[in-house]
Amino acid sequence: MKTGLVLGLGAAFSPVAQAFGGEPEKSNLLPTKRNMPPFELPPLPYGYNALEPLVDTLTMQVHHDKHHAAYVNNLNAALEDSTMKGMVIEDILRGVDKDAKVQKLRNNAGGHYNHNLFWQLMTPGGKPLDPGSKLYKAIMEEFGAYANFEKLFKEAAKGVFGSGWAWLCAGPGKKLYISQTPNQDNPLMVNLVDNPGVPLLGIDVWEHAYYLKHQNRRADYTDAFMQLVNWDTVEKRFSAL
Repeated sequence: MKTGLVLGLGAAFSPVAQAFGGEPEKSNLLPTKRNMPPFELPPLPYGYNALEPLVDTLTMQVHHDKHHAAYVNNLNAALEDSTMKGMVIEDILRGVDKDAKVQKLRNNAGGHYNHNLFWQLMTPGGKPLDPGSKLYKAIMEEFGAYANFEKLFKEAAKGVFGSGWAWLCAGPGKKLYISQTPNQDNPLMVNLVDNPGVPLLGIDVWEHAYYLKHQNRRADYTDAFMQLVNWDTVEKRFSAL
């Protein structure tokens, strides 16, 4: 069975290409060099301590320099003997499935893409969502109120069993929905999720993202994350579709 709990979306769609809005580097707003092999660890867009006190310095150092770096190194190694060698990251993600031969690619390509996005989605102090933006209007249309969206997004994050991610995504017609994926899967993995789409906002709920500061209190971490969201980045991703 494919994975991905979905909230706020109707039926699944096909083909998923309708949601992607053009070239991968445009639709996903990640620097092209980091989308192309050999893949590189991106620098953080702020200092290790910039998100204090909501996210601690040591967590940022370990999360970026150890965990994300390992995904990049393992991804490049996995591509050496793969038919996907030379592909951009989005095409790799769309090509993986449950075949045991591509599990290393699945895990590490997902880990690299997800974290590359994750760092960009936070900023010191956060940047509020513009009530005049297209994204705000879409959130109001789908969820009725921003508070409803935030409640559902936090519930999805807290409800991931074990390690994984919660997402705000755009589907066909830029219709918004909230979903969950396990491990380092994401909504671009069309062969693995029930409702593929373009990830706009994602929260990492692996314990390495929060355990040093919050221990088992994932709810405290999700509250902290929402105070750090860079809604300018999310809005740009939505507008690019």
